[in-house]
Amino acid sequence: MRPFRIPRYRLTSCCGHGSAPAAPRTGRRGFLTMTAAGVAGLAATLRSRAAAAQVRAFPPPPPAVSPVEGLIDFHLHSAPDVFGRAFDDEEAAALYRDNAIEAVVMKNHVVPTADRAWFARKHVAGLKVFGGIVLNSAVGGINPDAVNWMWRMQGGFGRVVWFPTFDADNHVKHFKDAPEAIKVLGADGKVLPAVRDVLKICAEQKLVVHTGHLSPTEALAVIEAGRDAGVSRLVVTHAQFEVVNMSLAQMEKAASMGAKLELCAMGTLMGPEAHLAWMRHWRRVKVEETAAAVKQLGAQNFVLATDLGQTGNPSPADGLQLFVTDLMTAGVSKDDVTKMGREVTGSLLMG
Repeated sequence: MRPFRIPRYRLTSCCGHGSAPAAPRTGRRGFLTMTAAGVAGLAATLRSRAAAAQVRAFPPPPPAVSPVEGLIDFHLHSAPDVFGRAFDDEEAAALYRDNAIEAVVMKNHVVPTADRAWFARKHVAGLKVFGGIVLNSAVGGINPDAVNWMWRMQGGFGRVVWFPTFDADNHVKHFKDAPEAIKVLGADGKVLPAVRDVLKICAEQKLVVHTGHLSPTEALAVIEAGRDAGVSRLVVTHAQFEVVNMSLAQMEKAASMGAKLELCAMGTLMGPEAHLAWMRHWRRVKVEETAAAVKQLGAQNFVLATDLGQTGNPSPADGLQLFVTDLMTAGVSKDDVTKMGREVTGSLLMG
């Protein structure tokens, strides 16, 4: 009995497709003819693949010059913190340095960061790092003593004082977190004595005063009091964000009193469609809206920042690059980006 065999042309290839029937045996002339045809076919296939490769879409190469080279981020959140942060101080500083960003201001809602700025500079050479203090309940609220000790910290890198953020009376009432919280104005609408004491220290030490999460009315009152006290470095914290939400007219008034207006990259990520749940409670700040404000009021009245560092958000360096690129796409010139992101910010911190 003859053994059972499967013809070779019935076998499947490694890809699971049936093999073509075996070619008939030929002589030398036939072999050469088939070889020539095969070479021509292979060349045609390679040409076809080369043509296809020319239309494939790949990301562009890295830019010769980083869009954020030499800029300053006025608003970074890093670890350690009571909230989720993607980078610790040293990791964030290295990221900024590697992206050719010149300087950064570290902000924490519950502890001063002047000492952390000193450590970051020690561990990551080549980056200018600054810190400050937020006048929330954790440091005693509107506490002149806390401000005094902050600026005295070794190194002199404590350069910024923020009025209350999530403990501000405006913040808790806006988000219905509590009946009331830290106030900056009395029942008569005038700035409280403790606020004036803080502003006096800031004037003497040439510190940058940020308005935090005060309402537009409160922020304008503090700006006026600061100007009267001799404060020359005033900034409205993320002026377009939900909890502050200054109108264009209010921003113009703040600028007329000498205050700068902070523009933050995170505003473009917020809104009902935000990828993180806690950001869906804040309105989205459209890039076109920000660009329009810059064009109307002038770049000399603004500073750039990210307000990034949270777990789940883009890295601060990437966020700043996206923000800058989107602003330029919306019609803001590169010169204006440099003015907001370097010249104005630099004069506040280092002037």
